[in-house]
Parts: sequence; C-alpha cells; structure tokens
Amino acid sequence: MTGTFTPADERFMRRALELAQEGERLGEVPVGAVLVVDGHVAGEGFNAPISRHDPTAHAEILAMRAAAGCLGNYRLDNATLYVTLEPCTMCVGALVHARVARVVFAATEPKAGSLVSARRQLESGYYNHVFAWEAGLLAEEAGAMLSDFFRRRRAELKRAVSGSSLMESGND
Repeated sequence: MTGTFTPADERFMRRALELAQEGERLGEVPVGAVLVVDGHVAGEGFNAPISRHDPTAHAEILAMRAAAGCLGNYRLDNATLYVTLEPCTMCVGALVHARVARVVFAATEPKAGSLVSARRQLESGYYNHVFAWEAGLLAEEAGAMLSDFFRRRRAELKRAVSGSSLMESGND
C-alpha cells in the first residue's frame, strides 16, 4: 500500500538513504535502515554481509539489533522502520518477531521483496503479528542508487572477465 507520508517520514528515509551510501562506499549493496521509536532514532544500519562476513547483516536486522540493545528489549512494538528497499523474507520474519508496528520502504524488490513483490508474507495468515507497511517514499532516489550500483558492478565484472580472457589468450 502506498501511503501519505509526513515530513518526519521523509526525514527518516533521507537518513536511511545516507546510510545506504555509507554501505556502498564499503562495497556493500546500498540499502539503509532507520528504526524510530516515539519520534527518535533507536537504531540504524546499512547492508554489511560482505564486510561483516555475516549473511544476516542486512540493514533492517542491524537497525533492529541496535534498537533492541539501546532499548534493552527485543520487542520493538511501537517502532517504525524506514528502509530503502523492500524487506526480504528473513527481514520480514525478524520484523514480525520484534513486533515492529510499521515499515516504510522506498523501492520495491521484484526478486526477493517479501511484502508486495515476489512474496506477500504478511498475507499468509500464519503470523501471530502483522505490521502496517507503506511503500514508495523516495522510491526514485533509492531505485536509482541501486540501479547505478549494479550497473557499475556489472561493468567491473565484465572488465575483469575481459582482462582475464586477454591474459589467457596471451599465454598461447
């Protein structure tokens, strides 16, 4: 569902975009997340599975971990999570377990998005908690950041493959 967003929603999503850029500078897929409770940032994170050698180090998970530590509670029931990309299956599950109240995401994720794109996990009926969600806040900016990242990554890979082919052909 697409929502009517407040100035505060936009401010927190802009912070999530800044965090995504931080992750990108480290070579991570540019996704950022900010978890807000009562109008205050309780936790934030950016994708870091490569740099942390941790497949669970998604932006949403890191923001929830930071918030839970800050608040001294794994239940985040009055929280809103702002994230630049539609959450995956793992992250939706964690958001349910944490009892997050609301998720606002920017860009949809056609291959792995688990709220509206590839799967609609919350519609399954088997969760004991369902959070509200809204999509599309600053989607163009987030989508462009991701598209640019993957375009550069594909070009780098192509150059690397071409370079190794040239080196191999010189060994004849």
